[in-house]
Amino acid sequence: MPTNARSAALGLAAAAAVAGLIWVAVRPETVPVDLGTVATGPMRVTIDGDGITRIRNIYEVAAPVTGKALRSPVAVGDSVRARQTIVARVEPVDPGLLDLRSRNQAEAAVKEAEAAVSLALTQIAKAEADLDYAKSQYDRSETLANRGVFSLTQLEDAGQVLKVREAALAAARAQHQVSIGALERARAALIGPGSDGEGGTCCVEIAAPADGVVLSVTSASERPVTAGSPLLSIGQPRDLEIVVDLLSADAVRVRPGARAEILRWGGDATLEAIVREVEPAGFQKVSALGIEEQRVNVILDLTTPPETRPGLGDSFAVYARIVEWQTEAALLVPVGSLFRDDGGWAVFAARDGRAVLTPVRIGRMNETDAEVLGGLGEGQAVITHPSDRIADGTLIADRAALN
Repeated sequence: MPTNARSAALGLAAAAAVAGLIWVAVRPETVPVDLGTVATGPMRVTIDGDGITRIRNIYEVAAPVTGKALRSPVAVGDSVRARQTIVARVEPVDPGLLDLRSRNQAEAAVKEAEAAVSLALTQIAKAEADLDYAKSQYDRSETLANRGVFSLTQLEDAGQVLKVREAALAAARAQHQVSIGALERARAALIGPGSDGEGGTCCVEIAAPADGVVLSVTSASERPVTAGSPLLSIGQPRDLEIVVDLLSADAVRVRPGARAEILRWGGDATLEAIVREVEPAGFQKVSALGIEEQRVNVILDLTTPPETRPGLGDSFAVYARIVEWQTEAALLVPVGSLFRDDGGWAVFAARDGRAVLTPVRIGRMNETDAEVLGGLGEGQAVITHPSDRIADGTLIADRAALN
């Protein structure tokens, strides 16, 4: 090869190598990223919090007269029957316990308790009438839904009202039991300390005011007591409710009748519950970080049958998830792709191998997804958890594809 031709070839090769090095040095960097997809799917927003179970109706049995409480005939965990099981005996220490004033007061208490029983019966009748009406409305809604006149949402609303009416009837019946228990206690106060009872004894025998289990006994041993001193408490461990204390800012978003899920109670199944009440008054509580917070108690009724939650008892810790809002079809984007830009929300959309800054309008959000109201379409790929290396126009590559 001639010398001039060889020199020209070497020059061209050197120039190509230098050009290649320059291109490598100045070419745009491709940043590996994680991608998510905008998709349509179900979404719900929940308010979560720790809760405590408690027995709905606890009957506190107190001494009806001043005297001496004999050794307790029952122990914690014993089952008792209403007006049959003797749960406490009080022996008078002074035969003059029931003077004229005390008797008049006790008789007035009996009349008051009798009136409370009558009121409870009236409330039961009202609750039964409301339940019958709710059943008829549900049946009508079901018929219309089958014909396509009513929507599934309207049928579910009618079913929800029916559940609330059933709970109201159960509460009215429980209140009737409470009233009967109060009447029995009031009548027990009329028993003279010096007179023999039906059992031929000279003490006041106190029967269980309701069916249930003995939850606590103040003192198993004999001791002097004054009228009104607590002796024991009775409740039905199967009849549980849940108390969830929420931040006041969260509690205002909860509505009675909202559905809730109960988790971390010790069993495998998720329990179902309904919000019965949001207490009207809050309280101050110091958090684990030492911060004073205003909390509000939210009361939930368990709708899961007791047979499916064995072992769950009074004052057990649970975790409640209250459904604030839900839908079966929403356009969703991963919350990890969102960031603030110019006072609004934005994402980096992945288009033609580049990151494209895209403003979006966002509706509701939960822990994983956000509702897209505008700016993105279904199937659009977005960058999740973008780093500071990502900007509008940056070359990107899907990390999953690279791996």
